[in-house]
Amino acid sequence: MFTQTIVKKPGKSYLQGLTTSNLGKPDYNRLLIQHDSYIEALSKCGVDVEVHPADEKFPDSTFVEDTAVVTKDFAIMTNPGAPSRAEETIAMEPIIKKYFTTIDHIEAPGTLDGGDVLQIDNHFYIGLSSRTNEQGAKQFSDIVQKYGYQATIITLKELFHLKTGISYLGEQTIVVTGELINHPNFAPYKKIIVPETETYAANCIRVNDYVIIPEGYPQTKQAIEEAGYQTIAIETSEFQKHDGGLSCLSLRF
Repeated sequence: MFTQTIVKKPGKSYLQGLTTSNLGKPDYNRLLIQHDSYIEALSKCGVDVEVHPADEKFPDSTFVEDTAVVTKDFAIMTNPGAPSRAEETIAMEPIIKKYFTTIDHIEAPGTLDGGDVLQIDNHFYIGLSSRTNEQGAKQFSDIVQKYGYQATIITLKELFHLKTGISYLGEQTIVVTGELINHPNFAPYKKIIVPETETYAANCIRVNDYVIIPEGYPQTKQAIEEAGYQTIAIETSEFQKHDGGLSCLSLRF
């Protein structure tokens, strides 16, 4: 069960943020409405939502997941792979310290984005991407193993982040798409396969009794519901324009 979440409002500088999507310029007013809907959805899931103001110095800082990995036992401050995001962790660490007494760190030259880290029970999967390098992944693996967790490093060929293509719903069930569908490391899990026409919906989040999913992906929504999960669908179009998904927008623990 999650009890706490941390989110950060998007600032106007978000419009100048990083993107590879080629989906056009975000609408700032619509962006704020969608972020409010995200907060409402988290609240419906029964968690406290700690909302922090926008940080205009860092256009991408609403994507708080990339700055830290938090669990019920420990927290790790990352070292984001995009140079313009590297200092986002400085503002986030005092927030994390309110909840965790011991915090580990990914150190340069290692880089690691939280979006490349998937936790399935006591096992972490770490994606090697354009944002997470081998040094960062190895550091993360070493840290979690000292807490008694397992770690597996996976090289990504197509996905932006690991969690762009996979989510864990609990009960040994994953939502998965693209290059990860037949990946041997995920063979033991029950799979909800996202069709190629709905790949964006693979990034969803299980928060207690609900799975929050992006609006507009009916096949994936139906498959998740048929697997026995209640869903909350919200609009995320303005975050998608900057490569962002549902998991990116919060830290959940």
